[in-house]
Amino acid sequence: MRYPFLAGAAVALATAVLAACDSSDGSGAGGGKPAAAGGTASAAASPAPSAAGPAASPRAAGPGAVPKAPAGEITPATGSFTKKQKEYLTGRVPSGTDPAAVLQTGQETCDRLRYLVKTDRDIAVGAVVSGEVAGAEPAAAHLCPQHQDIVEEAAHGYADGTHGAAAVRPGKYRAPSPTRACGWQLTGANGEELASGSSGTGEQVEITVPESARTFTSTGCYAWLPQGDNR
Repeated sequence: MRYPFLAGAAVALATAVLAACDSSDGSGAGGGKPAAAGGTASAAASPAPSAAGPAASPRAAGPGAVPKAPAGEITPATGSFTKKQKEYLTGRVPSGTDPAAVLQTGQETCDRLRYLVKTDRDIAVGAVVSGEVAGAEPAAAHLCPQHQDIVEEAAHGYADGTHGAAAVRPGKYRAPSPTRACGWQLTGANGEELASGSSGTGEQVEITVPESARTFTSTGCYAWLPQGDNR
């Protein structure tokens, strides 16, 4: 059955549940998940490069950036990393940080995805679209490939905000969990309004983005998921 929800609350609940039970989605290294020897997962988290792109250079990307540990220095305090775990960690571990703590961040992302998918698939996709589940792309690519379809679908969705130019893709979309202040607007090349609407019910809403649309603005709708051929 479909039931109304606010995905933010679901993500918060997933975080609380996972913090209590410390599950790992079966992606730990041989002999168990390496224990963090220093730092925490939240402190170790850093903006992750795209899973589809090359691994980040161990050197700092710009002024103030934290240098990343070279691949050869990524070793756990105990045990060993699997090949996929090391691929996930490459270019993602700040120098001086326990790589096991960074790995734990990715594993927790997989745990959140697993929990949300079991609750409702739309919740999971919407949480990735909105950014409430961060780092889903590299985590799914290397640590939990069973959730790759969630990440791929989310890549064609829209979070609240203003989207323009090449980011606007024609097709059908739905907001499965809008707030009661959901509103949207589509405009053309000259700024003329093509369509707009709002919903104060909190029920799912659907829109069609035409080929002529150049800007799509959404507020309070949380996440728009693709439908049909534009998935």
